[in-house]
Amino acid sequence: MVDTERGSSPDPGPPPHNGWRQEYWKKNLRLMIVLLSIWFLVSFVCGILFIEQLNTIEVFGFPLGLWFAQQGSIYTFIVLILVYTLRMDRLDDEYGVAERDEEGNRL
Repeated sequence: MVDTERGSSPDPGPPPHNGWRQEYWKKNLRLMIVLLSIWFLVSFVCGILFIEQLNTIEVFGFPLGLWFAQQGSIYTFIVLILVYTLRMDRLDDEYGVAERDEEGNRL
């Protein structure tokens, strides 16, 4: 019903159903939390908290704790970036939000 005195439009009603967007975002957040937890475990827990215990183990002549503190967290982060991009491409395809050109190739 339009209020003719004030010229306002009728109530538009509830917003459209965006359940797929909420589900997409929940899956994205879950993936980020898992991957950042792995990175935290490798870089902080293994590289700082348990460095003394891990230094008793040697790999290629270097203490394992030192490796985690120096190279391990960097290599893990690079692998996690790769895993994130691959999983997000798959998730984008699943929800139909992938960016592609006219031929169907990724942009």
